[in-house]
Amino acid sequence: MMLKIVSLFLIFMAVLAMFGRLRWPRIGRRGDRAGGLPKPRLCPDCGRYNLRGGPCRHCTKGQG
Repeated sequence: MMLKIVSLFLIFMAVLAMFGRLRWPRIGRRGDRAGGLPKPRLCPDCGRYNLRGGPCRHCTKGQG
């Protein structure tokens, strides 16, 4: 009985792994970031992250 349960579990896991491998190439082919977060803004002068928008508080030049 225990051998049957273990073998069914392993078969179930193998089937799940096959479905997981089939799904990856379709997601990986997308060049866009559909459903993801937008890229963070960078200051054009110093290159630091500007999370608030507006003028850069580090170099006080860039508008980000």
